[in-house]
Amino acid sequence: MYKLPRPTFKLILAALATAAFTSSATASNKNSDERQALLLTTAERALVLTEMRLFLASVQAIVEGVSKDNLPLIIKAARKVGAQAQPEMPASLTQKLPLGFKKLGHDTHKKFDMLALDAEQLGDPQYSLQQLSKLMNNCVACHATYKISLKQN
Repeated sequence: MYKLPRPTFKLILAALATAAFTSSATASNKNSDERQALLLTTAERALVLTEMRLFLASVQAIVEGVSKDNLPLIIKAARKVGAQAQPEMPASLTQKLPLGFKKLGHDTHKKFDMLALDAEQLGDPQYSLQQLSKLMNNCVACHATYKISLKQN
């Protein structure tokens, strides 16, 4: 069984904690939060947040797969949020989303697809972890750039 080296595991935890802290710290200080607001209805917000939760669940499963040298888990988790699994968004929502947001989302789905394909073809969990690290730059960039705000009626 493959064990994730302790420094690598600590690095992953630090990166996740930093991303979470940066996003929540920025959001908690409304005076300094200069992120672009996405004005969404409650239903639209729920769709976007559901997709982000799916990304996060897949990231956790990929990290678990790497830590257990479990390539099928890595592949399954990455495919779960690849381009083919991308949820259908209503036209009303996609029209509201900025091009940069849509590009990041599309690229993130593609990166999950590539991670699954490479895990399947190369069979190297450490390479999958490297890909995941690069993929998560999209998550950090998106959360640093955008915030979801409820549209006031």
